[in-house]
Amino acid sequence: MPSLPSWPSRRRGVFATMRGTRSLALLVFLLLPALACAALDFPALTGRVVDDAHIIPPAARQAVETKSKELEEKSGIQLVVATVPSLQDTDIETFANGLFRFWKLGEAKANNGVLFLIAPNERKMRIEVGYGLEGTLTDALSKVIIATAVTPKFKTGDFGAGIERGVDGIVEVLSGDSAEWEKRVKVRAEHSEPGFDEIVPFIIFLLFMFVFFSMLANARGGGRRLYRGGRGPIIYFPPSNDSWSGGSSWGGGGSSWGDGGGGFSGGGGSSGGGGASGDW
Repeated sequence: MPSLPSWPSRRRGVFATMRGTRSLALLVFLLLPALACAALDFPALTGRVVDDAHIIPPAARQAVETKSKELEEKSGIQLVVATVPSLQDTDIETFANGLFRFWKLGEAKANNGVLFLIAPNERKMRIEVGYGLEGTLTDALSKVIIATAVTPKFKTGDFGAGIERGVDGIVEVLSGDSAEWEKRVKVRAEHSEPGFDEIVPFIIFLLFMFVFFSMLANARGGGRRLYRGGRGPIIYFPPSNDSWSGGSSWGGGGSSWGDGGGGFSGGGGSSGGGGASGDW
């Protein structure tokens, strides 16, 4: 009669299964943003203004294109304004970050792109900032531009003026003329409590760090293979300079950018979610 596995052996087997399940759950959690963006249908990058929601008057469109082009010529910063008819059942933060990476706004090394996205049907907007500009066009400055320059105009239905004022604010900050906006940030900080949308990024950051260090603590051996004690599934992450941008990922515009060659395109830039959102 075959002997049954000892209790320690059965216990180790149960624990190994639990560890494997937990590792798989962590991997799914980390991949959720990528999976969400992969299911979205992004518009093509056709110029400095992509008005798929058809809310920008011709005069405002021309003014925005001119200001964006002048900013790019002076500083290399690529600013694009986009409107979409739908966020496709996702939040504007996920949509904006995915669209930014799909278009690869800004230069690959400088990551100096900015996306001003408006979703009129959901009454949402966002300024999405490239990695390289997060220290200049901060979350606080992006928020105050939205709240004090754009929102009042949007509430009256004047999308053209609101977008122009938002672009003016972005250009001023990126051109080094941010004194007035800094004052507005200070005034808002003195007269308001931290909002939920300001706390959420911090909570997400803490959660991400917890997940990251949990997986790091469970890793053994070289390379990118994560496992626990030799048991459970092996998880392999392919090497990449940037998991969402550059090279051939997303297919957004190759490595050229600006107005040369085959038309307007991104330059390989990326964003880590910096910026601010608002509604009206």
